[in-house]
Amino acid sequence: MYRIDPDRIDLVEAFKSQPFGPHAAEVKRMLNRLRWGSMQDRLVLVCVERHRRWVLGRLSGRRDRPIELDRSAQFTNLAQAEWEIFKRRWQQHTGRSLAGRVTEPAYDSSLGAARR
Repeated sequence: MYRIDPDRIDLVEAFKSQPFGPHAAEVKRMLNRLRWGSMQDRLVLVCVERHRRWVLGRLSGRRDRPIELDRSAQFTNLAQAEWEIFKRRWQQHTGRSLAGRVTEPAYDSSLGAARR
């Protein structure tokens, strides 16, 4: 199984610069690993207003249970929302925070807003 090297900040920077791709093979492997795993406690993005507003959510791992929404983390830019969930998944998988290791992106306000 692919293991994420927490020192590969170059992969983080590659994702950050193009959150919607296209991605190089090594970046794809890293993203697949971050997105794969148990459905229980999986972090997801939930669109609460079509193409305008997203919140973070957590899956319970059971189909009969609703997604737990974190309305304190709301986004009006899909790229910014993707970056936030990427950082949280990175910390979950590697045990290391990206704070202080990479600069926060300044995504164009329209980036991702009309992405369908």
